[in-house]
Amino acid sequence: MKNDAFIATIARENPFDPKQVAAVAALLSEGSTIPFIARYRKEATGSLDEVAVTTIRDRLQQLQELESRREAIVNSLEKHGHLTDELKARVDGAGTMAELEDIYLPYKPKRRTRGVMAREKGLEPLALALFDQTGIDPAAAAVAFIDPEKGVESIEDALAGARDIIAELVNENEDARARMRDLFFKKAVVKCRVISGMEEKGAKFRDYFEWEEPVVRIPSHRMLAIRRGEAEDILSMRVLPDEEQAVAILDRLFVKGQGADSEQVRLAAKDGYKRLLSNAMETEVRLAAKEKADAEAIRVFADNLRQLMLSPPLGARRVMGIDPGFRTGCKVVLLDRQGKLLHHDTIFPHMSEGRTRAEAEKVKTLCDTYGIEAIAVGNGTAGRETEAFIRAIDFKSPVQVVLVNESGASIYSASDVAREEFPDLDLTVRGSISIGRRLMDPLAELVKIDPKSIGVGQYQHDVDQRALKHSLDDVVMSCVNGVGVDLNRVSAQLLTYVSGLNAGIAKNVLAHREENGPFATRRQLLKVPRLGPKAFEQCAGFLRIADGKNPLDASAVHPESYHIVDAMAKDLGVTMSDLIKDPELRSRIDLSRYVTDTVGMPTLKDIMEELAKPGRDPREKFETFSFAEGIEKIEDLLPGMKLPGIVTNITAFGAFVDIGVHQDGLVHVSQMADRFVKNPADVVKVQQKVRVTVLEVDLPRKRIALSMKSDASISAAGDTKQTEEKKTSPRPPAQTKPKQKKEKENRNEPFNNPFADAFGKKK
Repeated sequence: MKNDAFIATIARENPFDPKQVAAVAALLSEGSTIPFIARYRKEATGSLDEVAVTTIRDRLQQLQELESRREAIVNSLEKHGHLTDELKARVDGAGTMAELEDIYLPYKPKRRTRGVMAREKGLEPLALALFDQTGIDPAAAAVAFIDPEKGVESIEDALAGARDIIAELVNENEDARARMRDLFFKKAVVKCRVISGMEEKGAKFRDYFEWEEPVVRIPSHRMLAIRRGEAEDILSMRVLPDEEQAVAILDRLFVKGQGADSEQVRLAAKDGYKRLLSNAMETEVRLAAKEKADAEAIRVFADNLRQLMLSPPLGARRVMGIDPGFRTGCKVVLLDRQGKLLHHDTIFPHMSEGRTRAEAEKVKTLCDTYGIEAIAVGNGTAGRETEAFIRAIDFKSPVQVVLVNESGASIYSASDVAREEFPDLDLTVRGSISIGRRLMDPLAELVKIDPKSIGVGQYQHDVDQRALKHSLDDVVMSCVNGVGVDLNRVSAQLLTYVSGLNAGIAKNVLAHREENGPFATRRQLLKVPRLGPKAFEQCAGFLRIADGKNPLDASAVHPESYHIVDAMAKDLGVTMSDLIKDPELRSRIDLSRYVTDTVGMPTLKDIMEELAKPGRDPREKFETFSFAEGIEKIEDLLPGMKLPGIVTNITAFGAFVDIGVHQDGLVHVSQMADRFVKNPADVVKVQQKVRVTVLEVDLPRKRIALSMKSDASISAAGDTKQTEEKKTSPRPPAQTKPKQKKEKENRNEPFNNPFADAFGKKK
């Protein structure tokens, strides 16, 4: 029955039919994964996509947590003798955690508060008499409660204790808490101040030394920035509404007259607000603001990670991977088309002109010897210089040269995964291998690295780490299964993210492959220890076998649907291979003939799409990119320069772009287009190639302001191919007057952003 209620709630909150929600809930309870449900159970779910299935899963978990708390509260009420039929009905009817806790608060076991101690002194009857406001004289009524042995030595002592009890009654009143919660969530203001004496130490937070902003409007990145300043004891923050407005609400609720007893209630209510209720509500609104900021930051991170992991792969090529360096040299690795290490070496192209020529010959010989088709150069220190060195070499055969984002490569090289894969190699050699493999297949290599170390997050260390991991794991699993993996080439790390598998089963799959040779059919997976029918059902459709016995094993057609394709081929009097090769044959298929109780048109259409392009890679085609020649360090930049770049990270306030100077520049959201842009992700995506104009260069703080507007300051230094004359004698940049003051303020805001990791990572 509870599950039925959950399903009804989710259907009511979302544009889903209850049958769809029920189907997803049932599949999840059976152990089905989100990629499997979205791809292979469309008939059951009404073709809900991964986003919808994830929404249902997450809301089910929230409702289950609420139900668990409800059960715990009922048990506590029953244990302490408070539970009545009426109270049980109110608890059962609570729809939110806040409502549930408000009902429970008066009965919750308390520590020794001032109200509890006043009750121990026998002052509760006086408090209740005053609270009723029948017109009694407070002083006269208090005389009877004076008892020095209990610590009540005067009339004022008695009245103070009574007010403490009333203050707690006000704090525990459900209606009062509901109204205060509404006031705080709608009208509270974030007030931030610098802690005295911390001005110099907290210079990076100077924008927030005296800051006020309504909590309903504060953006996620600003809330997280202020909270980080608070955590570092630089800033103090309060989130409160107008006190007079809050006290007025309580007066209307609890003060019934103008007598002396009502005045005692008024004093108690004000004390209850300042000492109890405001703190409780501030905690709630701060938590809610943090959760909202976390959710937005995690969403941005997840979107960026998805785009990065789905970056176009170069594909199976013989690759040279280079981890650049000046003094210690460049670590060079040679990889075959499967990413296997063939050879590694070190070159020193930046020592002297004579050494450069010798090392160029060495690289040329290595490329000829191993038939290298592409060279991946890491974009870290000496990256642009090494790229220029490689491009100057006259190779016998054409060789693609690509500058590769090496974020996270050093993390991988020191990881257990790398040590297990290459136990006898130096960290720098492992890093070079990662750089080379990342060019071949970004997804296959990035799964080996903790997503938080990849460099596409926004304040990832400040958000809820459990929620972050949960979301990023979803993204990685979605990407891996969306692309599919080659069963006979896949690594253990990549295989772990395939639907239905885990680290243990993945190792068993690789061990079976090592012992018995490449898999010839998907069905052979059932011979792998611990990989039973359920795991096979979940994973089979996402695993590919190229050149296997059954051509469908190379596609996303699930083995459970092979009989449908067999029937189609037989009905046409052709083989399955003929059906895959010949579009004319497929055009003659009447899909309605193959509809059954369990197989509908969504699945049949998916099958036809796969037959047209078996095992197709959904990622875009790889395109070579080059930075502007002669622009290699931040000192080379001048306002007005127009340069090619690659988007490396997207945040709520803009996008960071690598323009090849070892320091990402920021295109603020106000500079992203000639129109108003609310969400930067609507304009750009990670790894997108863009053209930007340099607006401002702050050398001391190593910050670069860029624009993607067509009318950005364009008169300073001309186009991408800058001449030395233009670089040394630039014309003054054009001054673009903002349309309104707010736009100007927004544009300049990022230069004062207090986070180096948020503003742009140094390469």
